Amino acid sequence: MSNTVDTINPATEQVINSYTLLSQAQAEQVIEKSHETYLTWRLTSFTERAKYLNKLASLFEEQKEALAKRMTEEMGKVYEQGFQEVQLCADICRYTAEHGADMLSDEERDMQGGRAIISYRPTGVLLGIQPWNFPLYQVIRYSAANIMAGNTTVLKHAGNVFGMAEKIDTLFKLAGFPEHCFSNLLIDGKTASALISHKHISGVTFTGSDGTGKKVAEQAGKHVKKTVLELGSNDAYVVLDDADLALAVKTCLQGRIINNGQTCVAAKRFVVVDSLYNDFKEALSQQFKAIKMGDPMDKDTELGPMAREDLRDKIHQQVQDSVNAGAKVIVGGEIPQQIGYYYPPTVLENLSPGMPAYDDELFGPVASLIKAKDNDDAMRIANDSRYGLGGGIFSKDEKKAIELAKKHFDTGMININGYGLAQPNLPFGGVKDSGYGREHGGFGIREFVNVKSIMIKS
Repeated sequence: MSNTVDTINPATEQVINSYTLLSQAQAEQVIEKSHETYLTWRLTSFTERAKYLNKLASLFEEQKEALAKRMTEEMGKVYEQGFQEVQLCADICRYTAEHGADMLSDEERDMQGGRAIISYRPTGVLLGIQPWNFPLYQVIRYSAANIMAGNTTVLKHAGNVFGMAEKIDTLFKLAGFPEHCFSNLLIDGKTASALISHKHISGVTFTGSDGTGKKVAEQAGKHVKKTVLELGSNDAYVVLDDADLALAVKTCLQGRIINNGQTCVAAKRFVVVDSLYNDFKEALSQQFKAIKMGDPMDKDTELGPMAREDLRDKIHQQVQDSVNAGAKVIVGGEIPQQIGYYYPPTVLENLSPGMPAYDDELFGPVASLIKAKDNDDAMRIANDSRYGLGGGIFSKDEKKAIELAKKHFDTGMININGYGLAQPNLPFGGVKDSGYGREHGGFGIREFVNVKSIMIKS
């Protein structure tokens, strides 16, 4: 097996750079140093930690063009969307810096025969195993909170975004964080799995496929180490019989193609009641046909390439398998004859359980249309999934939609009459095969701390 990894521009298929992987022994040395830093970092004040996080936020904004370009070059993100990701990361850093101390401050409680203090203490070095689709955000959403909590972290990033991984490491240092407070490890998945058992790894946070996530959890469980898992989804957006149809179509289009369709909380399944189905299908199909696919650096481009050739081939296979099982292609569905790992905006219908487009996560610009008999049937279909990360409801009756969201939608996050990505002040995470645990929003900062009870007798 080669110990080098090439990053490839998915729009041009040209090699950007080549990286040499660390051996397991070299990676373990970094963990040892990260532990040494933890022993002093855990004793620093919240004020000092916040100062560095605010500086990191400013560096993101100062270098937004370079960061956005790096994303586009390494994983094909539409350039303008890269600025949104950079700003989100800056906002997460500032939110964590401003509110972290309050979220982790000691709490005093009365107890029988005395009083008690509940103290939130850091636990050590965390291993973050992160994907390529939001190459800056995926890293910052776990590292900012946990470093603010007094932990240190080591990163195993996806191989196709190793350039971004190195850039993040550099920016942490430029912000003033101590050496090895944040450390980038250029390693493969096999080495990352082996590191879970290292005595100084106190926990693991993983974002990726549910299959790999289960293996990470199993490995961590053998060593009684906590995990936070965000494992993707097959989010349903439900169009009820009183929906604003034009709004639903516009929003579902946006929610399906953002980040070239490679988003865990993308709108993927469109469950539409029978009375609106044909009109929704016609309008959405026309808008999918009009999407401008091309160079992700072009300001007019709406859809860039898939991040890797194997990912493009996988989604095409999922589409073909669905068609062979009875699905119908309305728009797209064929790999274009051009340079780059492009896949066209695609709309499928006539879907049923057992098809990849119904059961599985299609990580690309493919919309799955499913007709429901009525509102109750639409909610049933929405929940007919092993996943439970996000979803959406379209209805002019906001009160009804909220009640459905709270009581009848089995997901961690729900949009009503809109589509949105992560928010710094809101928890992010799911249920069922979409994983467990939460990140940012004030919840992620308590995932990897020791909730310590100190009981004082009077």
